[in-house]
Amino acid sequence: MLKIHELMPEKGNVKVMERSLYSARYCFVENLIQKKLISPCEYYVLNQWFNNCLSAAQIDLIIYLRTDPDIVFERIQKRGRPEESKITLEYLRSLHDLHEDWLIHEKFPKPAPVLIIDANTPLEDLMAIYEEQTGGILREHRLLA
Repeated sequence: MLKIHELMPEKGNVKVMERSLYSARYCFVENLIQKKLISPCEYYVLNQWFNNCLSAAQIDLIIYLRTDPDIVFERIQKRGRPEESKITLEYLRSLHDLHEDWLIHEKFPKPAPVLIIDANTPLEDLMAIYEEQTGGILREHRLLA
């Protein structure tokens, strides 16, 4: 089994982000406008901001941890974090549908290839999948750097 220090690139930089400018725009901002939580004027401003920032957002790969919203909701409930206590299943379903629209149905442009990982897998099994996929991604990066 590989250790995390063995996965670090020898050349170049690897930056992993939980979310991106693209997911903010295509999922979270879309959700806000669909739910009428922002005005069309605010939507316009956010869209202009997104368009102005695109040149700084270079992405090589999108990793989509595809998870059924019911499973996400169960995991949130099980964690019991106070800051997550107001997240509803409806909200998770809305975000899931928007991620599916973007990354699977290509309603919005994808700036990079998408690696889909089935995260419906029990959490104890996800670590092995994570290590296998991360090792492959970083090994490929070493070859490209």
